[in-house]
Amino acid sequence: MKHVHFVSPAGAIDLQLLDAAIERLRSWGYKVTEGEHTRSRYGGFAGTDDERIDDLNRAFADPDIDVIICSRGGYGMCRIIDRVELDPDHIPLVVGYSDITCLHNLMGAVGERSLHAIMAKQIATLPEDSEPIVALRKLIEGEEVTYNVAPHEFNRTGVAEGILRGGNMQVGYGLRGTAFDIVDDGNTILFIEDVWESAHALDRIMWSLRMSGILERLQGLIVGRFADCREEPDLKATLYELIRDVVADYDYPVAFNFPAGHIDHNLPLALNAPCRLAVSHEQTLLTM
Repeated sequence: MKHVHFVSPAGAIDLQLLDAAIERLRSWGYKVTEGEHTRSRYGGFAGTDDERIDDLNRAFADPDIDVIICSRGGYGMCRIIDRVELDPDHIPLVVGYSDITCLHNLMGAVGERSLHAIMAKQIATLPEDSEPIVALRKLIEGEEVTYNVAPHEFNRTGVAEGILRGGNMQVGYGLRGTAFDIVDDGNTILFIEDVWESAHALDRIMWSLRMSGILERLQGLIVGRFADCREEPDLKATLYELIRDVVADYDYPVAFNFPAGHIDHNLPLALNAPCRLAVSHEQTLLTM
C-alpha cells in the first residue's frame, strides 16, 4: 500500500479541498497522512518558513513515506529550498507544480524522478475518469503513460528522446545560477508553462535561455499553457509566436499548446526521467 503524505511548503490551502483530496486518495487504497503544519496559515503562506521546511524535511526523512504531494503552489518554496535535507537512500516521489518547480529542480539535481502534476484542488474536484486523475494514479504506481495531443500550427515535427525537465518559467528563471538551476547536460527535453505573467517578461526569459546556450543544447521543447498571461500588441507577436521565433534556428521537435500548466486539465508529467517526444503534423505523442 502506497503511503502518500501531504505537505504545504508554499501557499496556504483551502481545507475543504485538502480533505476531499485526502478522501479520494484513500479511496484508491493509499495510506494518507499530512504534515503538522499542512493546514496552517501565516499571511498567505502555509505557516512560517521554519514550520514549512520542518514539515518538508520530516517527510523526506520518514522511510515509510512513498509519495509527497504538495497541497498547492502559490509562493514560498524559493525561501526554503536551500534548507531541504535529503537522505540519498530514500527520496519519496514529489508531486506538484507552479512554485513546486523549486522541488522539481532539486530532484533533477540529485537525479530523482518527480511529477509535475495536479495537487489538492484538482485531485478533489476532477472526475475519477478524467485524464489527469487517471494519469496521476498510473505515474504514482510507476506505470508508463502516453499522451496523444492535437497538433498546433507552430509545431516543429521530429522525434526526440531525453530527460524531461522544466516547469514554471518564472520560478525556474529565479533559480538560475544557483545549486537548483535546471540541469543542462545536453539531454534535456524542456517543458515550460506560466501564469499571470506578461508576454515581455516571458520573452525576456526565452532570450536569456538562448543567450546562455540552454535552448541550443535541448533535444526538444514542450510549450505548455500560459494561463491568464497578458499578450502585448506592441511586441508585434503573440506569446506563442515569440517562443517560436526564439527557437527558430534549432532543428529539434517543438510541441505547442500542450495541456499542462495552471489549468484544471493539467496532464501530469514525469520530470527528471526519460521520455520520448514525437511531433507530427497529425499529433503530438509524449511517452514517459
